[in-house]
Amino acid sequence: MGVPRDPRLQGLEVYRVGGAVRDARLGWPVYDNDWVVVGATPEAMTRRGFKPVGRDFPVFLHPETHEEYALARTERKSGHGYTGFTVHASPEVTLEEDLARRDLTINAMAETPGGELIDPHGGLADLEARVLRHVSPAFVEDPLRVLRTARFLARYAGLGFVIAEETRALMAELVDSGELAHLVAERVWAETEKALGEPWPEVYFQALDECGALAPLLPELVVDRAALDEALGRLHRLPEDIEAEQEIRWRWARLVEHLDEAPRAALAERLRLPRAHASLARQAALTRALRQEAGHGALSGARILAWLDAVDAWRRSERMAPLISLVSLDAPELAEDLALAWRLAAQVLPRMLVEEGFQGRELGEELARRRRAAIDAALGGESETR
Repeated sequence: MGVPRDPRLQGLEVYRVGGAVRDARLGWPVYDNDWVVVGATPEAMTRRGFKPVGRDFPVFLHPETHEEYALARTERKSGHGYTGFTVHASPEVTLEEDLARRDLTINAMAETPGGELIDPHGGLADLEARVLRHVSPAFVEDPLRVLRTARFLARYAGLGFVIAEETRALMAELVDSGELAHLVAERVWAETEKALGEPWPEVYFQALDECGALAPLLPELVVDRAALDEALGRLHRLPEDIEAEQEIRWRWARLVEHLDEAPRAALAERLRLPRAHASLARQAALTRALRQEAGHGALSGARILAWLDAVDAWRRSERMAPLISLVSLDAPELAEDLALAWRLAAQVLPRMLVEEGFQGRELGEELARRRRAAIDAALGGESETR
């Protein structure tokens, strides 16, 4: 694919770069195109109708396609973290100089307007060899590259990709340097969230662990290695019939459901986790505890009622189907009992008791009593021993 025929691009030296070039040659779906413009100025781009959006360097959106066009640039390390760079963008910066600042060789390829590959760092050879390899020793200047490399492995591991040994060594060097401490929570979560959406998300955490990055970034996960291995195995075991947009949220919940409330909350706070993710993780943890208790003996109606209260089933009834489906993955008979108990208890509505004259504290007590009775009925009336 070459540069699109567009009067706004006439006279500009434009190249398709990065992920689109990589994935097109890999046979992977290409959803977005990124472009590099060589020899232009910000003023020239705005005159042509492009909208500037780059805060730290010159990036522009096409007014119609909304694809990104970045001016060719170089970067020089000037501080800590992934933002600790001085960016130089000018008409004198060449395409090769722009490609040299990129992280992995497979991301440092470009295409001419006629579709000819420009590959100064051997990206195509690494693509064919299924190797993730750094472009240059400057890899160690950006701690975010540790997470990005792990995330790319989570995307392509099933195709046979591995991280080059020398790149693994640089990832470990970055960890040892302490640079990871300068990554802000939002960036750590952004990469982790993307990794959870990849085909092999467990590989992301394994790769971070192997280079020593998991301990400083997500220390709660490495306290118990056996529990971590079990958690990574759960990432592909999700409730049935969940919406596609809920998959990442559920994978996070499954990853941390074994953690006690305090470390799970600490992890959520440090990553500035979205509220919906933290809430679902709590629901999954409560459901896990219920399932484990059932494994040590039959559950009482009171215990099931407490679980329904804790996951806010009465106000958020949409939560129950996936939570019960979650139980069914390991305990199908328990899931059947819970489904029936929930169905019967949900039929006991506050308005029914209000019509009978209950109000205030008595209303709440009677509501709990009748819901408990409904659960007992679902369990066969053995609530004191089940």
